[in-house]
Amino acid sequence: MTTAQKAMLEKIKSAPGFIAALDQSGGSTPKALKLYGVDESAYSNDEEMFACVHAMRTRIITSPAFDGNRILGAILFENTLDREIEDKSSSHYLWQNKKVVPFLKVDKGLADEENGAQIMKPMPDLEALLAKANAQDVFGTKMRSVVKLANKAGIDAVVEQQFAVGKQIIAAGLVPIIEPEIDINSPEKAEAEVLLKAAILAQLDELKGDQYVMLKLTLPEQTNFYTECVNHPQVLKVVALSGGYSREVANKRLSENVGMIASFSRALTEGLSVQQSNENFDSTLDATIQSIFDASNT
Repeated sequence: MTTAQKAMLEKIKSAPGFIAALDQSGGSTPKALKLYGVDESAYSNDEEMFACVHAMRTRIITSPAFDGNRILGAILFENTLDREIEDKSSSHYLWQNKKVVPFLKVDKGLADEENGAQIMKPMPDLEALLAKANAQDVFGTKMRSVVKLANKAGIDAVVEQQFAVGKQIIAAGLVPIIEPEIDINSPEKAEAEVLLKAAILAQLDELKGDQYVMLKLTLPEQTNFYTECVNHPQVLKVVALSGGYSREVANKRLSENVGMIASFSRALTEGLSVQQSNENFDSTLDATIQSIFDASNT
């Protein structure tokens, strides 16, 4: 670990706050931009689209409301890592200027559904991506799979893949955020959570003493359902995704789950618009960050 990464580890272990998920990629970027008030007519190709979303993320990250007192970390998309904020690489700006710990989304999207779940597509360039992340003082990674039904074979496949890739990430000196999302609209959500927790705990128990992970999980049907994960010695943090819940509902559910903190994406940017004055934008973002911080601090 670099000196910066060691300082980040201490922050993640001990400081209050939550993770800002600013990592929408190819498929989800147009939707994120539309919610922000940037129509598809504003760009004509991927490069212009990613320039638009980088402008949005830069506005969020450089806002006085966005700082390390309430925000522990931020998850970036590779395209953001390759760009600059105020003449610094995005990851260096986050840590050096804001004391916000940078994470990098590393998955390449989802494979087709099988056994009620979607594992991740292959990641042939993962080693090179992890080397790039290390070179820019990134602390950890994030990768997402999706569970739609309470199917043991599907859930086991998701969790086994997540931890297998997670160990590769740990070996490269980074901390993986393992994200087996359960679809909030699943007709078998509670039953899927039972299977998922059992599979996760079995994998956690196999980790060695110096192998740490973070978990990113859908807010559960049963309050404090993931307490064993929160308290597991190999888990640095259990973070919650908003998963399509409104910010109000996500915050309420989160505040009831002791020890879980937010890693919200859409719920973080809800209410922000390209048309807002800086004063209005900053005050909206400030109120949002405070509400998510309060819900995380339980």
